[in-house]
Amino acid sequence: MRIGSSIFLIALGAILAFAIQAEVNFVDITLVGYILMAVGVIGLIASLLLAAPRRQNHVSESRSVVDPNTGETITRNEVRDSGL
Repeated sequence: MRIGSSIFLIALGAILAFAIQAEVNFVDITLVGYILMAVGVIGLIASLLLAAPRRQNHVSESRSVVDPNTGETITRNEVRDSGL
């Protein structure tokens, strides 16, 4: 569920809960409105949490060592990602 559909559900639920005074025998329109508003709020919170930028830490380390036996230079590159 995206942000737009969540806002739509909140608006539709508010209209059903507060603006419509019709009586239906088999369903309580006010309760349906409150349920739609609750689902919209939960969807909005979930959408905002999933769309939030995540903090990412990238650590790059490079080491160069000369091998004493061969005289060859050995370079080691290490990259660590400690993001969430």
